[in-house]
Amino acid sequence: MAERPRGGLPDARAPVSTEVVACGALAGHVRDIAARRGWPVAVRSLPALLHNRPQKITESAERAVVCALRSGRAVALAYADCGSYGGLDDLCARYRVRRLPGLHCYDVLAGPERVAAMFAAEPGTYVLTDFLLRSFGRAVLAELGLDTHPELWPDYFGHYRRLVWLAQQPTPALAEQAERVAAMFGLPLTRVEVGVSRLEQELARLVEGIL
Repeated sequence: MAERPRGGLPDARAPVSTEVVACGALAGHVRDIAARRGWPVAVRSLPALLHNRPQKITESAERAVVCALRSGRAVALAYADCGSYGGLDDLCARYRVRRLPGLHCYDVLAGPERVAAMFAAEPGTYVLTDFLLRSFGRAVLAELGLDTHPELWPDYFGHYRRLVWLAQQPTPALAEQAERVAAMFGLPLTRVEVGVSRLEQELARLVEGIL
């Protein structure tokens, strides 16, 4: 039997028998981690904009899970609960698959205790991630209609008191974007370096158990 490489890209000869159904906000990190670890997995990215309509997350994830299972692949869900209010847990129970722990991807990136403490200190915290910073114009401004109706800003964001950026792989460009977003809110910005190590640890628990 061919030995799986210890790092880098998976062996092209290794059959892909596992699929990770991932939130689009995490899919890039998931692919990078899988390549670095040499996991022979396929990553199916679902639209990150589903977070604006979380009631549709379970429905979309179920279609992807069923498709993967019918193709004979084992499946893992790179989602936390993500506003599904237990819908993804019900999905996991029905199809005997597992998801990432936590209520939100913030819990996966920073740890639930850290996130809980952050909101306890200031309930009016708006959380940014690298992905949200990159897509803020489309995912937030355009989706909420704020690009054409900026007068609605207080209705959506008037109750926030600060911004916290959970920085995974910060760059000068992302830092500048974070400052621009903070200026839109007119609120102070705190940058918290979280990296991707916790995501990698939790993803490994999912994937390595079914490879």
